[in-house]
Amino acid sequence: MSKTTKQFQTEVQQLLDLVIHSLYSNRDIFLRELISNASDAIDKVRFESHSNEALLEGNSDWKIKIVPDKDAGTLTIRDNGIGMGIAEVEENIGTIARSGTKAFMQSLKDKAASTDNPELIGQFGVGFYASFMVADKVTLYTRTAGSVEAGCCWESTGDGSYTIEECRREQRGTEIVLHLKEEFKDYLDEWRIRSIVKKYSDYIQYPVVMDITRSETPKDVDGKEIEGAGTIDKTVEETLNSMKAIWARPKSEVTEEEYAEFYKHVSHDFEPPFKTIHFSAEGTSEFKALVYLPARKPFDMFMADRKKGLQLYVKRVFITDKCEELIPDYLRFVKGVVDSSDLPLNVSREILQEDVQIKRIQKGLVSKILSTLGEVKEKSLDDYVTFWKEFGQVIKEGVHFDFANKEKLQELLLFESTATESGAFVSLKEYCGRMPEAQKDIYYITGTSRDALEQSPHLEAFRAKGYEVLFLTDPVDEWVVQAMTEYDGKPLKAVDRGDISLDSEEEKQEKEKKREEAKKEFADLISFIGDHLKDKVKEVRFSNRLTDSACCLVADEYGMNANMERIMKALNQAVPESKRVLELNPEHAILKTLSAIYDEDKTAPALADYADLLYDQALLTEGSPIKDPLRFTRLVSELMVKAAGK
Repeated sequence: MSKTTKQFQTEVQQLLDLVIHSLYSNRDIFLRELISNASDAIDKVRFESHSNEALLEGNSDWKIKIVPDKDAGTLTIRDNGIGMGIAEVEENIGTIARSGTKAFMQSLKDKAASTDNPELIGQFGVGFYASFMVADKVTLYTRTAGSVEAGCCWESTGDGSYTIEECRREQRGTEIVLHLKEEFKDYLDEWRIRSIVKKYSDYIQYPVVMDITRSETPKDVDGKEIEGAGTIDKTVEETLNSMKAIWARPKSEVTEEEYAEFYKHVSHDFEPPFKTIHFSAEGTSEFKALVYLPARKPFDMFMADRKKGLQLYVKRVFITDKCEELIPDYLRFVKGVVDSSDLPLNVSREILQEDVQIKRIQKGLVSKILSTLGEVKEKSLDDYVTFWKEFGQVIKEGVHFDFANKEKLQELLLFESTATESGAFVSLKEYCGRMPEAQKDIYYITGTSRDALEQSPHLEAFRAKGYEVLFLTDPVDEWVVQAMTEYDGKPLKAVDRGDISLDSEEEKQEKEKKREEAKKEFADLISFIGDHLKDKVKEVRFSNRLTDSACCLVADEYGMNANMERIMKALNQAVPESKRVLELNPEHAILKTLSAIYDEDKTAPALADYADLLYDQALLTEGSPIKDPLRFTRLVSELMVKAAGK
């Protein structure tokens, strides 16, 4: 066949412009694509040789060779894979985005081939054309394995046409020669080639080799350098990739030292990980994963611009080191690698994050990570508590955002409570297991710290009843309880919201009787306090919470409490104006004192001062600032003087 010039079978110039200018943001990937194609070609011939050994042609020294030639300005990628005939070249390369790999896999399916099929990397059509990002001319030499026909030479400058002709080629396989553009001649440098292969193709299962020339001083028979002998150039073929995909090996063959070393590599953390999770998933989505749970939270875990995500490989070909879609944000501390067998490599590997298979992989990863944490919690609670102290705050985010896994996440939650010592925790399951028979709800209180919450007057009635109250001190807890309204059929209820009743029917009747008596006795006083504070509180009422303190502020059942207000303000969010309820203890002596003053002189200035003091006192006990602290301290000082005078 003489040299023939042909036009591409598609709107080639538009597609080439897309590939060269838009498809890939990083030009380095052209070498990744060509190495991947070469790996595919070797996979094919190895698979076909099972049924036709003649295809090996006595050459099973599998390798992919890179040949930089600075004098000629060319970069060559050579393999001893399956090769192509003229018809295949025209079919697979003459039409952009037609995938020889895809067609090969389809033929295996059509023939109901064995399950021991090779895992082929990708779409030869588009990946091959990434070469034109750095080359102004590409020449391809190829010959089909086992073919007695001559080889084929294909060449194009990417202008919409190509030439094709027969040529002599002794060995099977493919050789691609890139005539590099002047501005991309740095791709001929050894260090540049090494770095690209290390980053993108380190775990390809075949050696990626290159001839390396070094100047050496001659040595004598004893191995000592000969003085004055000058230097000689010595060229050796060196393998550039490790071919050691630790995640592809059976767990039984990987040592703890290897796991630890790889963790350092992917995390840059020199402390041992808390947990190593190595598994393979099969079914609708097949992938291998090696992920690690760190022992210590990274310093930037809550920074908005923190890079997160796992390394993604496809058949050991590196795609990205920060695939955020592989892992939900509440597991952003997880490090490791995912290697997929069935991700579609269409158009660009850089858009894989949007693929539906990624969502399936994420589902499998999250399920495995959460179940692993559940096992640790059940079998080694002390270890889990150590982990929880580092990462509990971020795991809680999942309760709000990951509805599909909410039940699993609820079982992982730990809280301090009124029944635990400082630094000790209780799970929701344990909490429910030790609830008194009369208790129907799970009670909690939110705030900035355990120390502050322990002093809250809202807890008084619960302590008196022996009811345990959970301390929720992380800012995210406010959103957690919005999403988790119940556990095991038991509602979660805030002790500082809505009306609370902890009494039996008999106790309720007795207390209701006393409250009615108090309402009659202090009706005018309560009306006065409510009218005086009408711009600050929604209403004034008697409390079921208080046993010792005089007063407290309570939010509506679904209203915003003081802690939520503080969080919103800290986030520079607009906080809608809201008024809380001022609850008074009907049995506190302060009411009788104020009532006596009111009965004696309903216009006494002290009444307004004392009403303000009650409100400010309630603000202080909930951790909120007082609007006028100077007036508050003056009034307290005056009371102290009066008390001392008596």
